[in-house]
Amino acid sequence: MDRDILHCDLNNFYASVEKLYHPELAGKAIAVAGREEDRKGIVLAKSEEAKACGVKTGDTIWEAKIKCPDITILPPDFEKYQKYSVLARCIYERYTDLVEAFGPDECWLDVSGSELSAEDIAQSVRRDMKSELGLTVSVGVSFNKVFAKLGSDMKKPDAVTVINRDNYRNKVWPLPVEELLFVGRATKRKLSEMGIFTIGNLALASEDVLVKKFGKNGLLLSHYARGEDTSVVSRSTYTPPPKSIGNSRTFPKDLCDEGEIADAITMAAEKVGKRLRDKGLYAGGVSLSVKDSNRVTRQFDEAIELTQSSEVIAKKGMEIFLKNRKENILVRAVGIKVYGLSDIPYAEQLDFDGFIYLSERELRRERVYDALKERFGIEAVTRANILGKNIFEGACGAQFGRIPR
Repeated sequence: MDRDILHCDLNNFYASVEKLYHPELAGKAIAVAGREEDRKGIVLAKSEEAKACGVKTGDTIWEAKIKCPDITILPPDFEKYQKYSVLARCIYERYTDLVEAFGPDECWLDVSGSELSAEDIAQSVRRDMKSELGLTVSVGVSFNKVFAKLGSDMKKPDAVTVINRDNYRNKVWPLPVEELLFVGRATKRKLSEMGIFTIGNLALASEDVLVKKFGKNGLLLSHYARGEDTSVVSRSTYTPPPKSIGNSRTFPKDLCDEGEIADAITMAAEKVGKRLRDKGLYAGGVSLSVKDSNRVTRQFDEAIELTQSSEVIAKKGMEIFLKNRKENILVRAVGIKVYGLSDIPYAEQLDFDGFIYLSERELRRERVYDALKERFGIEAVTRANILGKNIFEGACGAQFGRIPR
């Protein structure tokens, strides 16, 4: 039997929550964006009125103001958004305990076997959301998760769209291939080179050709396009293990000095390593992302032996940077991400003197480092290589103060 899957997407979530707290902004164009002073002035969410002016998520604040001169910019308040995310989930759980979050504003629901039809439940969720929380939600109804997600994107705001066995070829296959879940820009480009521009093109493409080009992911995409997604909706109490852990830093001024970039990578690696140790996980790979002064981001991945060490992660990150650095590049932001996570460490080995390898001694030292920070505050201890320096100081000659010693 086909399943009954809903995908619920809260419309313009951050902006809609802000309007609840600022009723004077009803009917006006608003955007939620980071601080321009921190060079994080990017639109995270926009209202329907701002969207009508052409404002898009990812626009800079100045781009949003050019498109919509009367727009009101508000800073993000993630505590408020988390509160309403939880309240929305409480509404979903009235109908099923199979509720899987896909970010703070999106959830899948499996309502198979319910007395009400899936479409009736979707309409009920839509009404409850508006009357109880003052938010609107778009709901996709289908026989699998991927098509339900497509449905919620088709009609916004405050709408229900049904994609079933009878209509999916007419509704889904004409859509651009990038509308399909997990088809990003790089995959879209490669599919375009193969003459695949719509979801229907992908559904009818040779599986052998797709596997040759994309590996097992090519087979998955083929199945998704044909409506053969069999992935289950997890219970609301289930927390999936993380696939990666990352931290990024955007600088007030573009960096050009190798030492300053090394400090930035070290500081990002510190947080990543701490989170690994807190979760009892070990990383088997390091990914470095570098955004230049033209806002172009490049990413490089390399495997490492399983580790929890911030120092090992930082060294590998800098090694990757130096290996791939373009001459005279100005760096706007860097990010460190670790992947290949495991809760099983490498086998303990001994050196010739009977001592545990240096990596394990480093790890013990970092745990002491963590404990000191936790007890006395994050400013209590700093690595010697960045002591008395600040990556926000001397960035191409500018002065921005010093990091705590």
